[in-house]
Amino acid sequence: MAKHSYPESVDFHAVGVSSDSEQNPFRIVQRQVDEAAALLHLDPGLHELLRWPLREIHVTLPVRMDDGSTRVFHGFRVQHNDARGPCKGGIRFHPEETIDDVRALAAWMTWKCALVDIPLGGGKGGIICDPRNLSQRELERLARAYIRQIGHHIGLVKDVPAPDVNTNAQIMAWMVDEFAFMHGYNEFGVITGKPIALGGSLGREDATGRGVMITVREAAKKIGLDLKGARMVVQGYGNVGSWAAVLLQDLGCKLVGVADESGAWSNPNGIDAWALKEYAKEHRIIKGFPGLGEPVPPERFLELPCEVLVPAALHNQIFKENAPRIRPRILAEGANGPTVPEADPILFQNGVYVLPDFLCNAGGVTVSYFEMVQNAYNFYWDLKTVHEHLEQKMVTAFEAVHEMAQKYKVHNRLAAYLVAISRVAEAMRVRGWA
Repeated sequence: MAKHSYPESVDFHAVGVSSDSEQNPFRIVQRQVDEAAALLHLDPGLHELLRWPLREIHVTLPVRMDDGSTRVFHGFRVQHNDARGPCKGGIRFHPEETIDDVRALAAWMTWKCALVDIPLGGGKGGIICDPRNLSQRELERLARAYIRQIGHHIGLVKDVPAPDVNTNAQIMAWMVDEFAFMHGYNEFGVITGKPIALGGSLGREDATGRGVMITVREAAKKIGLDLKGARMVVQGYGNVGSWAAVLLQDLGCKLVGVADESGAWSNPNGIDAWALKEYAKEHRIIKGFPGLGEPVPPERFLELPCEVLVPAALHNQIFKENAPRIRPRILAEGANGPTVPEADPILFQNGVYVLPDFLCNAGGVTVSYFEMVQNAYNFYWDLKTVHEHLEQKMVTAFEAVHEMAQKYKVHNRLAAYLVAISRVAEAMRVRGWA
């Protein structure tokens, strides 16, 4: 039986409510949209429509716990924009989830899908919970309860969820099974990131980290950086950070700094990224791995000298105060929103080549789209085919951003927004939305 930790009292009317601070992720997204819309001279109606989700679903989920009690959870599904196609985006389980987090992530999915030019819009979901305090049976009941609430609002031509923070292929399997039970037929393409036995795609596990590697490789070509021997620092050693590290190590990069929730370390002699990946998979943290080197204060970790910096953990890690001291040649955003808007001009002025999140980490949604295609055709690709298609999509998207940055003489994040927003706005315009 799982050990449960309940607050003394819960104000359910306030659950999931975000602050209105400048670092609120949804406020950040809106400011970034405003900046791009001004440069594009976007129609005011289209501009305002892009600032807000088209739909939001707030759900209350009663779940029978293993001890026989019933606990009430709260969750969301946000469908930001479906002008270019069905919404697409993950479902996360997190104790501090808020509606504005989900709104921001849904909007980033809209831009991400447009940037890699796949015919999907942006969506995102979340449940406020701590999965570490739930048994497998409780997780299954929670996953199925969520689908019972949103199941009529998702589907292959509506909105397609996927795994995200603290969710995985098994949780997706329970969800797709509950959807099939509700509707009386199998529609495996309604959810991606599934086990291979239920129509999952080969190449999904490393897709996001592989996308990071591809964009770093292409950026290195543009700035004349030889990746053989290039020092690499990785913040966050979960799925994205670990795969980015091992694939970049295969290109010749040397891992000299690594951090996760257990701490931060620096080793100028290099850390074996593959061995560390196996250790982290077994122990769930990197602390205790031999060869990590010397501990580093977490607040100074991103300032370690390196050529390639990969923040692959949390949002709002690089801000106005520490940006002047962060000087890699390439900053590859494996995480969503690690850099606040005020830091971008500083990094740009200091010559840091930033690979913005919704370009750099778009490999995951790209292979999720490939999974949808394979499910629709009921014909499945080998790993080589998946990698070839991912390579083509990521390189083409990188070139579009680089060319836009050169054309407008702006930093790469703004260039990425210009590419993505112009594509979404055009779809909205020809559909007659404004």
